[in-house]
Amino acid sequence: MRTLVRTTLAALAVTATAATVSVAPPAVAAGDIATGGFTVHGETATFPLRPGRTTDGRDFWYIAIEASNSSAAKAFGVRVVNKLQNAAGTEAVQPARLVNQVLVTAGYVDFSPEHVVAGTPGTGFPPVTAEPGSVADATYSPLVQLPGGAVVNAPIIADSTGTHDKVVALDTAARTVTLRLTHGFARGNAVSYLSTDASDPAVAALEGSTSVPRLAQAPSAGDDSTHSARASLAGFVNGPTGADNPQRQGINSALLGQGDPLNVLAWLPGQGRYSSLWDVHLTQWAPGRTPTRVTRFADVEDLADAGAVTGPGGAAWAANDVVVNCPILALG
Repeated sequence: MRTLVRTTLAALAVTATAATVSVAPPAVAAGDIATGGFTVHGETATFPLRPGRTTDGRDFWYIAIEASNSSAAKAFGVRVVNKLQNAAGTEAVQPARLVNQVLVTAGYVDFSPEHVVAGTPGTGFPPVTAEPGSVADATYSPLVQLPGGAVVNAPIIADSTGTHDKVVALDTAARTVTLRLTHGFARGNAVSYLSTDASDPAVAALEGSTSVPRLAQAPSAGDDSTHSARASLAGFVNGPTGADNPQRQGINSALLGQGDPLNVLAWLPGQGRYSSLWDVHLTQWAPGRTPTRVTRFADVEDLADAGAVTGPGGAAWAANDVVVNCPILALG
């Protein structure tokens, strides 16, 4: 297990003049992975729109993506991700129950803030402005624990304050919602994932997702074993740039408006160490090294062991104690 470094993107921001950027994903053909309750259409995925209500009577809409055991997965029509059970009983989840097919929880999301992201001119990273477009209250988590103990990944995507920034189309009559996907790599494969929540507000802004501090309580930073609720993800901060560059990759490139960051995820759905709760490892190419595209997390680990990559600013390469909820939905 590697040493934990507590670093957030917000702490890495510097003062500079910059313009807000729009990050558009490249075109990648996709096929569903272990489809359960969703359908992938290239750049988007469509889910059943499910009703919910807070314990104090506020209505919301949510989607169900995964469940920690087969019984709950069958009840919601979703796939099983066993590692989610490791979050049960922690502050990373909120209690929930189904009442006449309505999910009842305490937490709520404010979708009214303006989503603003601006990169450093010329280099992209670090962001000089990173404000998420949706913010959870202190009791909310997309991970809900049912009375029987099962954990379901069930993020709120709309309520009276607005809709999630990933929403492309929402039909309350047909009970469907379509959300935009993000591209990356896992075990050498191009993949598409749905990023709905992050524990750090700056990361949530970069991902276009909801800021949910409670997710940082998911066990355990720097551990993606079967005893953890997390799996490992590497995000390059100074990868190759250029919209037409076949080697392009990195948060810096995304902040320059060149496409998705193409993060590197360690596992695929169906593997025992897979989880939709990704443990972020910010990764920087060391001085004198030529950045190239990397598609396997194991290769990032090898590069770190060889001193070819470090953490930001030359710090030790390690988990940053930031969790991003982004289930892989398709192979590209």
